[in-house]
Amino acid sequence: MKSSKIKIEKPWGHEIIWAKTEKYVGKKLFIKKGHRLSRQFHEKKDETIIVESGILTLEIGSESNVETTKLEKNENFHIYPGLVHRFCAIETDVLLCEVSTPEIEDVVRLEDDYNRAK
Repeated sequence: MKSSKIKIEKPWGHEIIWAKTEKYVGKKLFIKKGHRLSRQFHEKKDETIIVESGILTLEIGSESNVETTKLEKNENFHIYPGLVHRFCAIETDVLLCEVSTPEIEDVVRLEDDYNRAK
């Protein structure tokens, strides 16, 4: 069965929700070069990402103890509930695919470049 896609504009780029059920969600995130998402964690949401294009700089940990790693095309990373993380497109535009549990509103923002609510 063919399903519809939902495109949501974001200050850092956009996301496309291409699958949404009671058990899982599939998204594509496009992050413009020079932009980054919130430093955040999820209380319940469990997600795995894979980079489709570009170089993703992934920050893991709280502000006082951040580890940085780079992920390139076809590299993936599992983000479990409670893991503080931030996706950054420092060097290039980044396109990544995310699959997760369905709690898409489960975002606890710790820091945000766009003054969105914590």
